[in-house]
Amino acid sequence: MSDTASLRLDKWLWHARFLKSRTLANKLCEGARVRVNGQAAQKPAHPVRVGDVLTFPLGPYIRVVKVLALGTRRGPAPEARGLYEDLDPPTPEARLDLDGRRDPGSGRPTKADRRAIDALKGEAC
Repeated sequence: MSDTASLRLDKWLWHARFLKSRTLANKLCEGARVRVNGQAAQKPAHPVRVGDVLTFPLGPYIRVVKVLALGTRRGPAPEARGLYEDLDPPTPEARLDLDGRRDPGSGRPTKADRRAIDALKGEAC
């Protein structure tokens, strides 16, 4: 590919296996939630080039990746990992604890803890 080669933003996110479908990639891009080199991408067709830095939310994490290659297909995961360099890999400590799990070794939950977990899950007491 030439130096000016580019690929649609939504297609690159799908090729790199950050999202399961092009539709989900489109929705992420349409909300101007993806930044390309610090500028908000307003549309899914925003061009992505080798060397660009992308910042976008993915689950409870904010991902920051550098584009190393554009890719021609949505291949297996090892091939997809070769398309980018993770500049800020998510750490387990940075993960938001949304599922109500307790720290290992902290014992059984008390009655108040169980009620709080049920309320978090949306279950009736």
